Amino acid sequence: MMKVRVKIVSSNGTLPRYETKGAAGMDLRALLGEPIVLNPGERCLVPTGIYIELPEGYEAQIRARSGLAIRHGIGLVNGIGTIDSDYRGEIKVGLINWGEESFIINNGDRIAQMVVTRYETVEWEPVDELGDSLRGAGGFGHTGR
Repeated sequence: MMKVRVKIVSSNGTLPRYETKGAAGMDLRALLGEPIVLNPGERCLVPTGIYIELPEGYEAQIRARSGLAIRHGIGLVNGIGTIDSDYRGEIKVGLINWGEESFIINNGDRIAQMVVTRYETVEWEPVDELGDSLRGAGGFGHTGR
């Protein structure tokens, strides 16, 4: 398995880490002066105190933690967040409470996970028509499954 070196600054010295050997995502923790109460239907931006410098050609995806989503209805406002390689600001996590009860976020709580991935850029090739495929233009449940 290839390891990518990423420069990081942590305001409190705590680094994101993989919780298990096979984990794809590293947990991000809240860095708070005081707890945040997230009421049903509300959203907030939670600081992490983490700043990173990704190599060009990489991104960091910020994803919801499945346990928070299932147990408490806590998700990400934008589904998945993207940290681009040229961003140098603090990583903050936009959370939303889809649940029916208030949720308290405390300093140090694991609030999201971060997956670092390689990506490719696209160079468009304008054409007058596209080649055929078995699927064609079928979509939105056209296979009946």
